[in-house]
Amino acid sequence: MYQVDAFAERAFQGNPAAVLILEDWLSDDVIQAIANENNLAETAFARPNGESWDLRWFTPVHEADFCGHATLATAHVLAAEHNVPGDMAFATRVGELRVSQREGAYQLELPCFPPQPLGGKLMQALQEIFPLGSVSSFRNFENLFVELVDEASVRSFVPDLLRIGTLHPLGLVITAPGRAHDFVSRYFVPGAGIPEDPVTGSTHATLVPYWSEKLGKTHLSAFQCSQRGGHLLCDLAGDRVLIAGRAKTFMKAEIYLPE
Repeated sequence: MYQVDAFAERAFQGNPAAVLILEDWLSDDVIQAIANENNLAETAFARPNGESWDLRWFTPVHEADFCGHATLATAHVLAAEHNVPGDMAFATRVGELRVSQREGAYQLELPCFPPQPLGGKLMQALQEIFPLGSVSSFRNFENLFVELVDEASVRSFVPDLLRIGTLHPLGLVITAPGRAHDFVSRYFVPGAGIPEDPVTGSTHATLVPYWSEKLGKTHLSAFQCSQRGGHLLCDLAGDRVLIAGRAKTFMKAEIYLPE
């Protein structure tokens, strides 16, 4: 098993993910137990499928539908540790994800999930979390998104994790225009065992089309304002979102499974 810091220029930055390259799947119970033992936002499991790869992601609590940073971490392990050259294709729950290697960095090609309107109950729940109001709110298939007035509001936001946890299985993303970047964000998923995710690829599959339309541009600089923080260079390319980032291997480990 490898642990990789994704969207990072060096170790101790970005978002850590564990990666296991398997010949075939272990049982779901064992896979979930490994992810719970790691207690990272995501543990990725990949196996070969012809010229491509099957890829699954697990939080400490359950299997995830979509994860960008652990996909980048998996591509890094395949390239750096297994000498897999060129572009890679991954079969996942959200369709095929592609990763290309570019001068020591990686470019993720993700499906675009444009913002969708909220229902009344969700609007009421967000009003309780943001009593002072917000600029706008919307959703995709797995998260709620709230735009706040400015970057300072995003950085100073103190999450009520118990209340945000009641939104589960949906996570919560807050975002705003950035000072040095086109936009900033933070992401909370306490119901999945992730109080705050350090740097998230998947949320940008919706943030990029949202800010692209709002700012009138398709090339965007984004920053996730977690404690570790992470810079993402993003492009909207039709129905795909492209995100570039680097990765660094932090640890290589050997797992001893129960008899």
